[in-house]
Amino acid sequence: MSVAQPGEVDREVVDFAIVGKWMDEQGLPAGEFDEVKPLGGGTQNIMLRFTRGGRDYVLRRGPKHLRPKSNDVIRREARLLGALDGAEIRAPRVIAACPDESVIGAVFYLMEPIIGFNPQTELPDLHAGDPEIRRQMGLSAVEAIARLGSLDYVALGLSDYGKPDGFLERQVPRWLGELESYSANEGYPGPEIPGVARVGDWLDRNRPEHWTPGILHGDCHLANMMFSYDGPEVAAMVDWEMSTIGDPLLDLGWQIATRPDPNSTLSSLIGRLGAVGGLPTAEQMVEHYGRFSDRDLSAVPWYTVLACFKLGIVLEGTYARTFAGKAPKQVGEYLHAITLELFDHAHRLLE
Repeated sequence: MSVAQPGEVDREVVDFAIVGKWMDEQGLPAGEFDEVKPLGGGTQNIMLRFTRGGRDYVLRRGPKHLRPKSNDVIRREARLLGALDGAEIRAPRVIAACPDESVIGAVFYLMEPIIGFNPQTELPDLHAGDPEIRRQMGLSAVEAIARLGSLDYVALGLSDYGKPDGFLERQVPRWLGELESYSANEGYPGPEIPGVARVGDWLDRNRPEHWTPGILHGDCHLANMMFSYDGPEVAAMVDWEMSTIGDPLLDLGWQIATRPDPNSTLSSLIGRLGAVGGLPTAEQMVEHYGRFSDRDLSAVPWYTVLACFKLGIVLEGTYARTFAGKAPKQVGEYLHAITLELFDHAHRLLE
């Protein structure tokens, strides 16, 4: 990865002179900015790693061309991660946050770098060569979300972080409405996804009556996890954009729904790890979750169907935007193929 100088970073993205002054005001170590490395960019949230005053940092902000909710997303992330500090949850540690978007033109926060690898792009020899290590990776991810969902979010000051009342009841109409909105993209022929209405109807008819609210990561597939280089343990869950207060069992359903068959298109979502497989079965994941949670796990198939339904519709949005020239056609077609696989998985669970 290339190392840039602060002056080489687009000042519309991060003006290091302003950031340095702000850091000084926070009482952080002063000095020159060294070893600036981009960790993200393009249409995604931007992350820059750097060293200053003998301390390493990662700066995270929204994309260069901010979306309508980009600042709110980063502001919420910083708040949640700050609340999780000290809770023994595998998450990045926030050093300082700037919720004022006028400072550099976007909300940003500084966090400690994570020592670990993303299995989408990297798989060390230890993990690539041992299927038991990979199985334990999947179980470590399950433990991470189970511990997250078991936290007392009220005690952490997060009672207003989401709207748990009616959370499950809102899911089907919320996401069917999202799917309908895609028709605003010129040229999009409408969703060619077999059985969307059938899956939605089944979800509404079989919705669990009783559940306990908790913190939900919201997008906890394994590509949004960093793992330790010397073992199977999760180093940190990342990309908390979809986090809220809801039903944490949807996170378990999400992990099961995105557990790929190595021969599927979905497997490429998890890159190197998805290609070699060796992950735990759904039954093993449910059993392991129960070791760290006292939740009723009898309706896990329902949550898995909901995860397929929701993620499939989310990914279809990129496909719809390709018709209007707002996203690369190849990416849209790839994500549409994953949507079809997710709905096929949902239909098999219904049967």
